[in-house]
Amino acid sequence: MYTDIAIIGGGASGYASAVSAGETFPACDILIIERLFRTGKKIIASGNGKCNLSNRKISAENYHGTIDAMKIINKTPDYYEFFTENMGVVCAFGSEGREGGIYPRSNSSTTVVNAFRLKLDSLGVREVCDFKVESITCQGDKYILKSKNDEIICKKIIVASGGYAGTSFGTDGTMLRMFRDMGYKVSKICPAVASLKVNPECIKGLKGVRVKGKISAVSCGKILRTEYGEMQFNENNISGICVFNLAYLFGDYEGKLTLRADLLPDMHHNDITEYLEKIREDRAENTLEELLTGIFVKNLAIWLVRNAIHKPLTEKISTLTDKELKKLTDMIKHLDFEVTGCSSWQNAQATYGGIHADCITENLESRLHKGIYFCGEILDTVGDCGGYNLQWAWSSGIWAGKKCAESLKGGSKC
Repeated sequence: MYTDIAIIGGGASGYASAVSAGETFPACDILIIERLFRTGKKIIASGNGKCNLSNRKISAENYHGTIDAMKIINKTPDYYEFFTENMGVVCAFGSEGREGGIYPRSNSSTTVVNAFRLKLDSLGVREVCDFKVESITCQGDKYILKSKNDEIICKKIIVASGGYAGTSFGTDGTMLRMFRDMGYKVSKICPAVASLKVNPECIKGLKGVRVKGKISAVSCGKILRTEYGEMQFNENNISGICVFNLAYLFGDYEGKLTLRADLLPDMHHNDITEYLEKIREDRAENTLEELLTGIFVKNLAIWLVRNAIHKPLTEKISTLTDKELKKLTDMIKHLDFEVTGCSSWQNAQATYGGIHADCITENLESRLHKGIYFCGEILDTVGDCGGYNLQWAWSSGIWAGKKCAESLKGGSKC
């Protein structure tokens, strides 16, 4: 099988690169290669099926890694130009709880996939599925992609294969390992936009508890980053968007990372202590089980009292000393959990790490193999939760597709 541009990966960045390449050079033949039986599977699952396309508040602070994501994003169309004007997808801002998010108005990811398929069909882009690339070799001015039973010959390659996250969608890191073996520098790989594991004994009794607050990633006493939002305690991990946005730090600080939670960030120490003193007076004859039920759900209230005060919960609130109230206040404002691990790849939403910036040009072309371009999650950049990773997929795909198509006119050799 022969094509001008072979795109490895039929996900978000692969789709975007195919559209961009097809519009840039309509005469070129483009083939999307997908290892699964159907393209677009990961897009359909994104945003819990709602497809968080982008975010209204995108900045460099939302991206992490050696690749300068904003350089590419600022060169490419925004969500309105690309999705609404170019593909007919009407977009809307997210409702409360999804601040800054941009979604298809239908609130369904299938709307986005369908729009891509219609556009790709109009551009004459072909697909071949159930094709797992096992090797890439250069022969003269062509590349040969081989699977177990077949091969594809092409002039140019766009690698849009993703990273390791979401293994059920075909992104198991195969292409990253292949390029590392081909001599590419690959930054340390770690799950991102994921929950963080802690010692199950430390959070025993908190399973299912959700609480809004402030949470920081701390290493050797230094605060690395702070997020606000809802934390959720599970059997052996802490999750929630605020935690997801700290997960990438595990790769850089493995074994030296702590989550520090402030459960009442809108109240100062003195305010909490004064509140507890009043409760001690008002609920003097009640048991310790009722000490914090005016602030927190009962499971969390009991857990805090038990771990801070170490008294039988059957004792009366009136027995508490000022020192014990201060200790409880300190725990509410400064609750530390040592991070013991990160979520599995299956449950992670993105990959931190990937092909290093040193290996690519500003056009996302390989410095090692001319005519190979990269986009999306395989590159060493990861965004926060909230549409940032899909925006990177669209933008990097658009840019790689455009530059790859433009280069066809030059007939560059590998």
